[in-house]
Amino acid sequence: MTAEPQPVWLTFIVAFIIMNVLLIGMAYMTWFERKVLAAMQDRMGPTRTGPRGLLQPLADGVKLLGKEDLIPAAADKWVFFFAPLVVFVTAIVQVAVIPFGNTITVFGHPVNLFITDLNVGALFLIAFGSIGVYGVILGAYASSNRFSLLGGLRSAAQVISYEIIVGLSLVGIFLLTSSLSVREIMLQQQAMLQIGPLTLPNWFILSQPLAFVLFLIAVVAETNRSPFDLPEAETELVSGFHTEYSAFRFSFYFLGEYINMIVASLFAATMFLGGISGPGSDRFWGLGIVWLLVKVVLFLFFYIWLRATLPRFRYDQLMGLAWKVLLPLVLLNIVVTAFIRLVGNGQIF
Repeated sequence: MTAEPQPVWLTFIVAFIIMNVLLIGMAYMTWFERKVLAAMQDRMGPTRTGPRGLLQPLADGVKLLGKEDLIPAAADKWVFFFAPLVVFVTAIVQVAVIPFGNTITVFGHPVNLFITDLNVGALFLIAFGSIGVYGVILGAYASSNRFSLLGGLRSAAQVISYEIIVGLSLVGIFLLTSSLSVREIMLQQQAMLQIGPLTLPNWFILSQPLAFVLFLIAVVAETNRSPFDLPEAETELVSGFHTEYSAFRFSFYFLGEYINMIVASLFAATMFLGGISGPGSDRFWGLGIVWLLVKVVLFLFFYIWLRATLPRFRYDQLMGLAWKVLLPLVLLNIVVTAFIRLVGNGQIF
């Protein structure tokens, strides 16, 4: 289904709104994480800054902006300055291909609830997710710190390993939909499946359960979150690649990590859980956004739950899991899905 054409100025307005909502969501993701971790550890979490601590993200921002910006004497200053921006920009650009709905009409103008619909949108997301690691490696190198450099090297190896799993875990969906457009994949999940007496949504978590589990593990590792946060392991590398960063430069790494978590959750919800698909979403577009938000919050809760539950992997365990366990499983899933698709097309038997 081709998207309705709209003026460029309208696309800029939609992009501006989505980017700002994403930044606000990132700020309150930090509050949400602290509150959930506190509940799991029998603590209170933020309580003093505003009602229920809701102004804590604002206080954190003011604190970071007020800190002294230190640059090591031996650092490569230009690279040191631009490396965090690479992480931040590549993180926020990914939301451009995430569909938050279809096309609605506002004051007689058709308005697309997405910034753009690329026919290779899924590859765009995967590519920009891996480009962000350049900011980590450059920041680690420019710091002139051996702990930072080790963290950067770890991050490079980790992203290379788990990016393969992320990409291959989606191949089954590409085979079933014959499309790489994120919006087209979302639209195909709005159909209903009749399985005996049951009528179920055609979400790909039902037809690709193994791919969903593999994607979930790999995307947690790719975003450098616990228990896969080896590039910034405090017990071994102080803070890893951002050891020498402070003030607003550190905040760009901080922003990039949390925005990557939100975008990964949006990507997973769209590819496997139907995106805006849900009861009533076909009658009112606002309800579809609510359903997407609920699914994203569930994924973000899973991120935090992992952090509160599991200890950090050893580095050899991290790499062994990718190459010895996840890669064979994801290749098996591709072969089985391709075979089933060929049988369904009548090309076998």
